[in-house]
Amino acid sequence: MTEEALTAALAERVMGWKAAPDRFIKSGRSWIPRWRFRPLAELADAFRLLDHAAAHYTLIANGSTFTAKVEIESCRGTAVGEHKARTITLAVARALRLEVDE
Repeated sequence: MTEEALTAALAERVMGWKAAPDRFIKSGRSWIPRWRFRPLAELADAFRLLDHAAAHYTLIANGSTFTAKVEIESCRGTAVGEHKARTITLAVARALRLEVDE
């Protein structure tokens, strides 16, 4: 799954937004451009996603490596990496059982 497809899938499943070619349509017919929601790159967007999705999560920093463990309903996802936003987002995606590449 490409990063763009993963972001769209997460926006739809977690945030409840509808993906359009160049934007995400939010409730109330408001919208944001796609470039404004980048959870794989922007830490604020990754935490926004995490706050909407997960009931329980653990974030661990060990030097320059981050580990994210996320629980959504009864499903768990884990990711380890050097980029905090990407690690959090991949853990959320795995908890939702989305196919993701490293």
